[in-house]
Amino acid sequence: MSTKLERVRWCIAIFLGICTAFSLAAGATAVYAGTGSGSASEGPGQTIPLQGNVHIQSPGSPHIPYNSDPPTSGPHVNFIMRWGIHKAPVTREIQVHNLEDGGVIIQYRCDNCQELVSKLEAIVQKYQRSAAIERSQTGSQHPSRYEHLILAPYPGMDATIALTAWGKIDKFNQFDEERITQFIEAYIGIDHHPAKEE
Repeated sequence: MSTKLERVRWCIAIFLGICTAFSLAAGATAVYAGTGSGSASEGPGQTIPLQGNVHIQSPGSPHIPYNSDPPTSGPHVNFIMRWGIHKAPVTREIQVHNLEDGGVIIQYRCDNCQELVSKLEAIVQKYQRSAAIERSQTGSQHPSRYEHLILAPYPGMDATIALTAWGKIDKFNQFDEERITQFIEAYIGIDHHPAKEE
């Protein structure tokens, strides 16, 4: 009888040892994945050091200078711009709050470039349709993550097209739908508000 009991104990010990080994391997894999190619610091675009989430009173309030142009984080007002297509530039201190709320902003600088603007608008409209479909399928009153997209001009920018998300930027001079879509898919709808203290 003691031999049978010892075998049961050994089986349990082996089983627990295997489970522990798998748990450690899974944890190591998660740590490696967090520092490897799938980490938040990588992905489409250039990573820009974060400048915090400080609220300011108005767009004209003094604040530290942004470390990218267009900005990707930092001081911002406490309201956002309507998601969608805009024909006028979005104030930098407003657009940063849209980024904090999980937005991706597509901005362009060009003269007499209706063909480019039409292509960019088509991308935004595709995401607006996806948002409408998602809401109709789920019946949710909450905004779809696909709504978190803005298109607007940005005069004076040093590139023709700039894509921004929280802590990310990608600038280029030729329309590239695949590049734009990859950036949007990587970052749209990810909220960046600081965790609330309990």
